[in-house]
Amino acid sequence: MLGFFKNAFSPRRDHADCSGCSLCLLVCPVWRQSRDISLTPQGHFKAMQHGLSTADPAASVENCTLCMACEPVCPENIDITGTILELRRQLSAPLWLRELQTRIAERAAKPVASPTASSILLTDQALLAHPDTLARAVRLLGGEGAISTSGDCFDISLALEAGATISEQHRERFLTPLRQMKKIIVADGLLLRYLKQWLPYASIIGLGEALSGHAGVRRNLCATDLYVIEPRAYHSDYQRLVKYYDRLRVTHGCAFNLDLQRIAIPATARNLSQRLGLTMPNDEGQTRWVLHGRSINRIVVENLEERAALEKASSFPVVHLADLADVHEV
Repeated sequence: MLGFFKNAFSPRRDHADCSGCSLCLLVCPVWRQSRDISLTPQGHFKAMQHGLSTADPAASVENCTLCMACEPVCPENIDITGTILELRRQLSAPLWLRELQTRIAERAAKPVASPTASSILLTDQALLAHPDTLARAVRLLGGEGAISTSGDCFDISLALEAGATISEQHRERFLTPLRQMKKIIVADGLLLRYLKQWLPYASIIGLGEALSGHAGVRRNLCATDLYVIEPRAYHSDYQRLVKYYDRLRVTHGCAFNLDLQRIAIPATARNLSQRLGLTMPNDEGQTRWVLHGRSINRIVVENLEERAALEKASSFPVVHLADLADVHEV
């Protein structure tokens, strides 16, 4: 597993250090769908090394799913996700993005409410759209923390996805109440990545890890389950989480959406336009990759967006982690 052999404390490198080894192609959902190397990290890094302008790799930058699977396998320790987002930041902003930036600027001028709890669950839009599952998740997590359904959280997540500039004022407005939290649980894997950078000393974990640690959830995991890890949160903390999920596999015997390098295979392959609902997603090839050759009776997911794709592609029951625990255990 390549991730174990990299120095976790070495500085991240940039596109100039890409050697063209092609290891990122093995895990890239865009490459699997398109077989177009120009749409891959290797393709646009090599193009940039040969002097192409920011606008030239625009199609590659916009088509990236930001699953982050390429980062743990990169032997050069390149900050691939950060580079993609920086390139998105340099592209011409569409109207919806300019409107988002205006909304963010307006919010930054408003006062921040003082927190009333010591822990918080930062939801994503998919979880918010399923209030019953959200309520069960909150009860499993202790039921005493705050739930963030604020526009700040969703706007920050959307801005990160689009590579939009987040002003220092708005970022501080968002982070100020979080600094007072003893625990922060995050549903959005990309937001989790950046919160770990912005709040390096805070206790921050992904929703999947938090729920999978609950005794009631673990009790109901079966050897015939396919457990689908949310890839962004997993790849953001790969060196630690690869060992966490391996212990879970040994204890419960369930299969995971992991390849031979222990990289999480995403169940969806949605680019920026598809994730924002501007164009229709096409997840069929990706879900087939996840399900191929499986002998299972049920699929357990950490992410509700992936649940919808897997329900469409398979005849197996698909359940979210929060719905796995018995009612009396919640």
